Amino acid sequence: MFIDRHLSEFRLETMCRVLDVTVSGFHTWRRRPPSLRSVQDAALSSRIQAVYQEHHGRYGAPRIHATLQREGTACSEKRVSRLMRAQGLVGRTRRRLTKTTVCDPRQLVAENLLAREFRPEKPNEVWSSDLTYISTKEGWLYLAVTLDLYARCVVGWAMEATMPAELPLQALQMAVNRRNPAAGLMHHSDQGSQYTSGLFQTALIQRGMICSMSRKGQCWDNAVSESFFETLKRELVDDQVYETREQARRAIFEYIEVYYNRKRLHSTLGYLTPEETDRQALVA
Repeated sequence: MFIDRHLSEFRLETMCRVLDVTVSGFHTWRRRPPSLRSVQDAALSSRIQAVYQEHHGRYGAPRIHATLQREGTACSEKRVSRLMRAQGLVGRTRRRLTKTTVCDPRQLVAENLLAREFRPEKPNEVWSSDLTYISTKEGWLYLAVTLDLYARCVVGWAMEATMPAELPLQALQMAVNRRNPAAGLMHHSDQGSQYTSGLFQTALIQRGMICSMSRKGQCWDNAVSESFFETLKRELVDDQVYETREQARRAIFEYIEVYYNRKRLHSTLGYLTPEETDRQALVA
């Protein structure tokens, strides 16, 4: 109540007169025990604050609501949103996608076989790859990732101070070592020169993978990988100033391996983590 919050600033009688409230009515209100709803809101607000801090301010109302549901707390997303606003808690907002693809017109490109069908029926049917860069005071740190589209899981990654053709190949090799996929897996990427290079294309052929590429200028053809980088930068990179590439490398490693794959709830996966989605597919 306004009067209660401002007793140290203004005289009680003056505030009651201005707000057309009796002094006795105010004292009666103060003696009244808090309602059950307000007590529940206070407890829920405390848990919302804890979840928000646990995820370093990355979660908005939908993911906090999903977390509470997983814990067995019955409440609506609208209520979570209201209590977050009351505490001034705001999840990190989506950032605009940036173009990082550099094409080599001398190289042949593959057909877009994926055709934006981003929901394969099981793991290790479709992987997608992409490259991005992270700013540090030492210069750029380049990051290549390979994702399994079934569980949106980062199955391979590599980081270097330069962006050679070998960088995405290192990420692909990590994914192969971890997953050992059968021949026939579709690998999708954009038309970047690293992916159209003879080195990378030979590696796909040797592993029995089918190559698919986005159409020129169509970033949404590789939307899952683009979305991962958008999330990484929004949730980890945008608010940081990395003194060295090694500092950025450690932060990205922890984000991918400790947080994103294992802890972060993914809306496309019905608010499961990538690891949980993979595990469910194995026992199905």
